[in-house]
Formats: sequence, C-alpha cells, structure tokens
Amino acid sequence: MPSFLDLGVPADLAAVLAESGKTEAFAIQRDTLPDSLAGRDLLGRGRTGSGKTIAFALPLVARLAASGKKRRAGLPRGLVLAPTRELATQIAATVAPLAAAAGLKVTTVFGGVSQRPQEQALNGGVDIVVACPGRLEDLMKQKVVRLSEIEVTVLDEADHMADLGFLPGVTRILTATPAGGQRLLFSATLDRGIDTLARRFLVNPVSHEVDEASVPVGEMTHRVLVVDSTENKTTLVRDLASGTGRRILFTRTKHQAKKLAKQLTAAGIPAVDLHGNLSQNARERNLGAFSSDPDDGGVRVLVATDVAARGVHVDNVDLVVHVDPPMEHKAYLHRSGRTARAGAAGTVVTVVLPEQRRDVKDLLRKAAISAPLEDLTSAAVTELVPERAPHVRPAPVQQQQRQAPKQRPAGGERNGAATPPARRRRRPRSGGQGAAQGGGARQGGRGRGGQAR
Repeated sequence: MPSFLDLGVPADLAAVLAESGKTEAFAIQRDTLPDSLAGRDLLGRGRTGSGKTIAFALPLVARLAASGKKRRAGLPRGLVLAPTRELATQIAATVAPLAAAAGLKVTTVFGGVSQRPQEQALNGGVDIVVACPGRLEDLMKQKVVRLSEIEVTVLDEADHMADLGFLPGVTRILTATPAGGQRLLFSATLDRGIDTLARRFLVNPVSHEVDEASVPVGEMTHRVLVVDSTENKTTLVRDLASGTGRRILFTRTKHQAKKLAKQLTAAGIPAVDLHGNLSQNARERNLGAFSSDPDDGGVRVLVATDVAARGVHVDNVDLVVHVDPPMEHKAYLHRSGRTARAGAAGTVVTVVLPEQRRDVKDLLRKAAISAPLEDLTSAAVTELVPERAPHVRPAPVQQQQRQAPKQRPAGGERNGAATPPARRRRRPRSGGQGAAQGGGARQGGRGRGGQAR
C-alpha cells in the first residue's frame, strides 16, 4: 500500500496522521488524493468506514495552507457541510489536528446550541467551517458569515442530506460559494437529487467509487436470534450489553432508547443514550463518554435511535445490536456499519420476536445479507459474549436517593407529588454520575419512588 507521502500529502500533515498510527492509505484515500490534492473537483462514492473523512480533510487543509491567504473575520476559506451535529463534531475533530499543523483554525456551526460562541469564533476569524446547513444559512442571513472567499467546499454524506430534506438549503449555500472554488462531494448513492447537485456544482469532476470489496470491513458477522417472549428478549439484550467491548444498541424510538439506557445502568451496565430529544450538550457528553476509555470514566454501551446510524463514527465497536429491527433495509445497513470499520472485525445481532420473522427475512433479503434465523440458545449467547465486563454499582444514584428526604419534604415529584420549582432546578446539579451514567443516573430516583429512606 502507498504511504500518504507517496500520494503527495505534505510531510507535516502525514506526520500528524503517523502520530495516530495512520501510515498507509485506505482505498478511497489512495484513489482520490492525487486528484483532490491537484485541485480537481471530485465525486466520491463509498460507504461509511471507508476513510473518506481523511480523504477530504487532507486536500482541504493542504490547499488552504498552500494558498497563503490571511485569515479574515467572517470570511472562512474552507467549508465542510454535514447532515448531523454529531457528524460535524467528529469531522472537526479529524480536521483540527491537521489544521493546527498548518497554522489554520477550525470551528463548527450547527443548531441546538447557543449561536453566540459561533458568532464570536467567526468574528475572530477562522479558516475552516464545519457546518450543518440550517444554522449556517441563519448566520449567512444575519451577515455573520459570508462565503465569498471559500476556496474548497466539501459536501459529506450527501445522500443523508437528501433524506433529511436539506438539499434546497445545500443548493443555496453552494450557490453562495465562488464558482471557481474546488468542490468535493461524497455520497453513498447518487439518487434523490444528488446527481443533479453534482452536475450543477462540480466542474469536470473525477469520479471514484469504492466498492464493498475494497473497503477494509474486517469480518462483519451477522446473527439473527429469535426469542419467544418479550421477557427473554429483555434478558438477551442485557446479556449482549454486558460484554467487555464497545457496543451500540439500536431501538426504534427515543423513549425506548432512554428507558433501555436507564435500565442497563441500574443493572450495573453503565450506558448512555443518543437520540433527537437530547440537548446538544447532552449529546456531546454522552457521545464523549462512549468514545472514552471505560477505565477513565467512559462507558461501553450506547443506546441509540437511527439518528446515530449516520452521525456516529466511533472506532472499535465490537457489536451492534438491533434491539428493534429497523423498518427499511437501508437503515439496517447504516446501523450495522457502526461496527467492522477501518479493518476491525465486528458482529451484528438482530433480536427477533416470532411475529417479526417474516418482516426480518424480507429485510435481510433486500439488504443482501445472508444470515439464518436462529432460535436463542445459551451457546449463542456465550459465543457473542465470551467475557462479561465488571458489574458497576450505580452508587451515586443511591446516594441521591438517601439524600432526597433531607433535600425536600417526602412526597416530592419523584415520590409521586409536585416538587417545588426551585428544588427541581437544583436537583440535576447535585451528585450524579454525569456522562458516564447518561440517563441511568436518574433511573434509581424513579425506580423506588414512594419509599422513604
């Protein structure tokens, strides 16, 4: 395999990658970098886990560093558009060390958080903006940011942009960038208007498609376990969550994700949830806990809705569990793609109730996945979870409960009656396990409601 230096990547940027163990290019990087570093417009197709973030981060930083233009308030020179806040945050985390090596500044722009810090960053001058379309358009309308100096524009996961209805906004944003700038578009598919977008905004683009065979998927193993009751399903899910490696459990609804994270945490398996009802700070805190070393305050289990199927890129996820089988085969593939990334092995388990057998068979057929439906056995569980992580007693939760009678009269909100507003506002800031316990840090308070202690 060629090294990044062999592909023309500047030595200072290649050194940054080498520090994190990245010395050899993946297929999409090997194929695209010679063209993108030369300034060509580019259309890249490949599934998540193929290494495309580095594939566009390198030419973005290298070309801006080479142009030598000075940083100016409200006039970024590089733009990356992403469909979700999680993805924007993770792209910025990949770009930032490369940019720092080249003396460039990066900031993120997305909704769900205060606009003020984003305004301050832009007014202070940044070179690269990683943004979601909605908030970026808001700041453009307010004249906080102008795109007239953009030299390189990247559109990542364009197909997901289309799924979320962002293409009209993306079109307006791209129209505001200079026609002579370089544009890099990455998408898993070219349907739903992506082809029209490419024809309109890419000039003589070179196309690169990374097929499944060339993506280092490791050994993605698919298992489908049929359980005969909801009680056995609950037990199986808890067993699958109890292993030593990172695992993501997908549920169909936000309520189910929150509830399951609490139940697992209360059972001694620290878990965090990720779904659309969380504030941006909570999303970042929970995702940060999941990305961290469990021995250093992190957690091994993330319970998520489909919002995370595209927006979360965390390495070394050993297991993906479809607690609730998704409705569409595309969602199955996107969820499953959270494991077996970048050459690592991974397993995907779908939990099926008897009445779901026919739908799951159809789902797997459409996804082109060959996996027999297996009746649940203890041997299957042992194969999937050969080693259990240590039980973590949710002590801070119990501490909160013991303190509750001292903090407010018996019969507060968590014991069945109304809590005085001031006490309700202070309660979340006392004790607790923070991100490492996610929703679970509050589970115990409700679970024993009404018991004076």
